[in-house]
Amino acid sequence: MKILNCYLCGGRDFQTRRGKVRDNSKLEVLECLECGLVFLDSQDHIAEDYYKNSKMHGPKPDYEKWRVGCQRDDLRRIKFLSEKLTDKSILDFGCGVGGFIELSKNLCRSVCGYEPEIALRKIFKERNLNVFHDFASIIKSGKKFDLITAFHVIEHLKDPAKTLLDLSFLLKQEGEIIFETPSSSDALLSLYESDSFQNFTYWSNHLYLFNSKTIEKLSKKAGLALNWVKNIQRFPISNHLYWLSKGLPSGHLEWSFLDSPELTLAYEESLASIGLTDTVIASFKKFEK
Repeated sequence: MKILNCYLCGGRDFQTRRGKVRDNSKLEVLECLECGLVFLDSQDHIAEDYYKNSKMHGPKPDYEKWRVGCQRDDLRRIKFLSEKLTDKSILDFGCGVGGFIELSKNLCRSVCGYEPEIALRKIFKERNLNVFHDFASIIKSGKKFDLITAFHVIEHLKDPAKTLLDLSFLLKQEGEIIFETPSSSDALLSLYESDSFQNFTYWSNHLYLFNSKTIEKLSKKAGLALNWVKNIQRFPISNHLYWLSKGLPSGHLEWSFLDSPELTLAYEESLASIGLTDTVIASFKKFEK
């Protein structure tokens, strides 16, 4: 069923974005002309229990390769959130293979995850990670958290505002939800207009793409207070130059000799100043009583 109204603002005027959904040619990527939300024109391919057996990483994923591949981002997140993690109770919602939980164990008072993917349960057991498999079990546990994280999760959800509101009931009164999500204003889309990237980045599992402006509207829809939004750049300039030159991903690996800490920071700051980074991090809190 084609979507007729914008999820955030209810608008009915859309434009079709250039590019294609890389794994489903039947889907189109729309952008609301009223609020700017970017979304797929249908969600019918995501069934209710889809993420229990989604096989997002292939029919036979290499879990160790997945964990190692996420480590750079997990370490960045630990560094960014270190003060908020220290001696706190943490829930990592949609924890994937569990790398963030494992790395933050020594900082947190307690840390657990939530991940519905059935195939990962053996991994969690082997690595001695405390992970809930359904939302009802978290509620039944009676746990309350100082911080709930969700890294690259909300773009997968049919109703992210409801999920964020549900998560807020698991927070302590001064608790915080911090999520990270791909930006719809990525420079490769909105500034450089890379055809190759436009045909690669859109994915059937990403139902929505947000930016700093639409995240503000998401907070209002969820009935939560927006504490802050930060634009960050996950991939360095080598990655962008490789896309523009070769039309292929992994430039940060192939052309890593172009990068330096100083250049990477300067490039991120330049893109962040105009809101064109590849990633957005936001903090939501409950309104004060």
